[in-house]
Amino acid sequence: MKPSAVIFDLGGVVLGSPIHVFRQYESDMGLQAGILSDIVRGHGAAGAWSRLERGELEMAAFFAAFDAETAAAGLAIRTIELMDRVDLHCQPRPMVVTAIRKIRAAGLRTAALTNNWRSQDQGTKMALLRPEFDVFVESAREGLRKPDPRIYQLVCSRLGVTPSQAVFLDDIGSNLKPARALGMLTIKVGDDPELALRELGDLLQLPLP
Repeated sequence: MKPSAVIFDLGGVVLGSPIHVFRQYESDMGLQAGILSDIVRGHGAAGAWSRLERGELEMAAFFAAFDAETAAAGLAIRTIELMDRVDLHCQPRPMVVTAIRKIRAAGLRTAALTNNWRSQDQGTKMALLRPEFDVFVESAREGLRKPDPRIYQLVCSRLGVTPSQAVFLDDIGSNLKPARALGMLTIKVGDDPELALRELGDLLQLPLP
């Protein structure tokens, strides 16, 4: 059955990837590749990054908390500088925005499902992207973040579809697993988003990008 709705992650899919920023920052600082992601995963739901994305921390408190977590791991970084880089790099990808417009013009429903945070830069980007989607679900507003299955159920409910009627695109494998478990088709977006858009186009029987 052809999907009737498409759900897009933002960072790493519609926007540039924060993970790419992490890797470049690690390289510039002479850190082990992947160490920042390891710290985020290692602290889990109670960690500073997760709390930021659930809207539980303001930016200043997050900077202090993540500085402390990285310092405990033996790293000397300034989180404020890292996040400045994320804000600068993670801009909308015109190719993906064009594809979203084609999908909507073909009569399919679209949603954004993003783990994000509350900041002036994020607010500006979200305001820019919100009109491109039928439904817009932000972790910092909902108090839930991927990979919590409830946030996938929430976005499907607001779209008015069952999970089996939707396809979900994300750049992080652990965020795709709950979607598949609920019955969604999934596409992992790699370094070249054009490849993912071609795969999506084949599913939708619609030429993309």
